[in-house]
Amino acid sequence: MVCDKSCTPQVNQQRGATVEDIGAGPQRALDKGSDRAYHVLQEYTPTSVHLRTGSMTITIVGLGPGDIDDLSRRAFRTLKQAQTVYLRTSQHGCVSCLPQSETVYHSFDSLYESIDDFETVYTTIVEQLISAAKTEDVIYAVPGDPLVGESTTTRLLEQAQAAGIEVEIINGISFVEPSLKLLGVDALDGLQVLDGINIGAMHHPPINPDYPALLGQVYSTALASEIKLTLMNQYPDDFEVSLIHAAGTEAEIVETLPLYEIDRSQHISHMTSLYIPAMGEYSSFEAFQEIIAHLRAPEGCPWDRKQTHESLRQFLIEEAYEVLEAIEQGDTQSLYEELGDLLLQIVLHTQIAIDDGEFYMTDVLKYVNAKMIRRHPHVWGDVDVEGNPDNVVTNWEAIKKQEKVDQDKAHESMLDSIPRGLPSLLQAHQYQARAAKLNFDWEQVDDVIAKVREEMDEVLAAETDEHRTEEIGDLLFVLVNWARWLGVEPETALRGANTKFYRRFSHIERQVAAQGKQMTDCTLTELDALWDEAKALEKVSPVEGSD
Repeated sequence: MVCDKSCTPQVNQQRGATVEDIGAGPQRALDKGSDRAYHVLQEYTPTSVHLRTGSMTITIVGLGPGDIDDLSRRAFRTLKQAQTVYLRTSQHGCVSCLPQSETVYHSFDSLYESIDDFETVYTTIVEQLISAAKTEDVIYAVPGDPLVGESTTTRLLEQAQAAGIEVEIINGISFVEPSLKLLGVDALDGLQVLDGINIGAMHHPPINPDYPALLGQVYSTALASEIKLTLMNQYPDDFEVSLIHAAGTEAEIVETLPLYEIDRSQHISHMTSLYIPAMGEYSSFEAFQEIIAHLRAPEGCPWDRKQTHESLRQFLIEEAYEVLEAIEQGDTQSLYEELGDLLLQIVLHTQIAIDDGEFYMTDVLKYVNAKMIRRHPHVWGDVDVEGNPDNVVTNWEAIKKQEKVDQDKAHESMLDSIPRGLPSLLQAHQYQARAAKLNFDWEQVDDVIAKVREEMDEVLAAETDEHRTEEIGDLLFVLVNWARWLGVEPETALRGANTKFYRRFSHIERQVAAQGKQMTDCTLTELDALWDEAKALEKVSPVEGSD
């Protein structure tokens, strides 16, 4: 941005950094009406900017959003008294109007031109500033506020502390304040301020959708595209958002558009940010936790307050099965509803634990997050699984085994980690699959089939109810093993058979009722005919699993 105060530029060079035409005498700025700068020069006499002595100091100055009139008095005075000022970039609206009497300015713009990634640019800037601060006091000026979206500031604070160098911060107006003015938004209404660069590198946004968010540093259409994809993991494609360009300058504009169009804007630059309004309507996980905590509070619901982990067990199982039913029916609307009911059970159990001083939701999330990262070293590490899912499973089991060793649980059975409360068919399948991994398995499927026949004979030979129950159990167990050899998940197979029986039996009931009869009035032959009719209808209009 060119200063509209018609300042005269000067050229300076230092330490190989390209020095831009970035300076001008303050009197020229005053002649063009910089009232705030005028008061700086008239009301203040030169004083030291260092609050401490005994070591070198790095003073980080915030230049504000771009207009010289938004530069604070303290910042202007500090820059006026400095002999040398380092600028992170000269590409800032007020740079050409900064005090210039005896001040030499050096920018780091050449680093941006010669280095491909920002990480290395920022590291290099910090290294040079720390090196300079070992022999002289350093004044370092950055756009906006030093502690709002300024990566070099946090790095300087860390490295300066390690080097014993004092750091002083002179705050400036960030991009946030002028953006709030343009939007008419109060920051204390839950505004979340985040770095667009970080959001673009993610797969899901760390944003509470019940509250608005402001993303800074949306500096290019390529980054806007990455941000868009991340946000679409939570927000609808056509969710209305606002791009804010050059906030705090005379060129400021606001574009309101659907989320999917943000990377098509022709105005995106290094001074662009993105505003995401609140989605509302209790759309966040935090809102759900608040509702459940309220239900369990003294002024909440007597039924919810009465519940315990034990009393809720049946509901947890019921809701899990209702999720399975929605999946099997291919009903996506019912699926998200049933997943919500299942989530209710998880959050309610967690709130009971919080109330009883057992653990917090943060403990639940930290545990499972750490577990997923730890067991996926091919994603968050350098393990190569060659794109093979089987290698992932093998590696997963090896990591689990090592975790048991680390937790002094190596002596436990390999079957101990399989929940004993699982449905029996699923439990039998997992027991046998786990044993097979340790080479405890039949050599070929024909051996399993022979075992099935053997168990059938033992059922037929059983003479007491107790013996028959035991042998039926053995038969079911070996049938599960046969299913495993065939690559069939027995629980799913049986649920499919149950669904098929329900569908055909319901047809019989409807047809009998249409005839004005009761089921008990019909002969088995008549009912069998209706059963065959139901099968024939399924062949005309096939239903999944209707064979």
